[in-house]
Amino acid sequence: MKVTNLGQVDYLPTYAAMQAFTAARTAETPDELWLCEHAPVFTQGLGGKAEHVLNPGGIPVVPTNRGGQITYHGPGQVVAYPLLDLKRRGYFVKEYVYRLEEAVIRTLLHFGVTGHRVAGAPGIYVRLDDPASHLVLAQRPSKLGSEPVAKRIGSDPKFEGLGKIAALGIKVSRNCCYHGVAFNVAMDLEPYSRINPCGYAGLQTVDLSTIGVFVAWQEAADVLSQKLVTYLAP
Repeated sequence: MKVTNLGQVDYLPTYAAMQAFTAARTAETPDELWLCEHAPVFTQGLGGKAEHVLNPGGIPVVPTNRGGQITYHGPGQVVAYPLLDLKRRGYFVKEYVYRLEEAVIRTLLHFGVTGHRVAGAPGIYVRLDDPASHLVLAQRPSKLGSEPVAKRIGSDPKFEGLGKIAALGIKVSRNCCYHGVAFNVAMDLEPYSRINPCGYAGLQTVDLSTIGVFVAWQEAADVLSQKLVTYLAP
């Protein structure tokens, strides 16, 4: 997989470039991974609802064709866009999402932080009171017999005591994917208060610096890219 660091780039031209790359690729086109940092922007997924944008102020709101709802991108966040032929790699969308999340979890582990999945709410979360805790969440995605945990604990995800540190949103066209994952490193988190992040009112969003881990953007980007290359392997 070719890894390219785009630096800080505007969202719309990058979005257009991903679409063009995917539309033009053939069965022989090598997969790529783009890493970047965006100027402040809210992006609205296909499942997004206008009422989740509370007060954007001067930050633009851009409709996109990825899955999910509203999120924020800005300086201090590592955005990773895997441009993959999933059929050639040999896994389907559900496993692809799992692998994306696993790469983030392993990146956090590298920095001494434990990442968690929450049933019904894609992305990665950390415990606010003890970010290094390995204590298993009650609402983790798993099964007891044939009944998913989410059904036993209620249909709505529960975020008490948690902060979201990475968001996911993907698009698949002709078995090829684009968009990807946003990993919060050292951001101005105020813009998240202007939206219901990922469609959840009151969901707290955090970054590494909030939980006491101070690393440079490039170091975080390098670790995340290494983990993505490993965990997205065929």
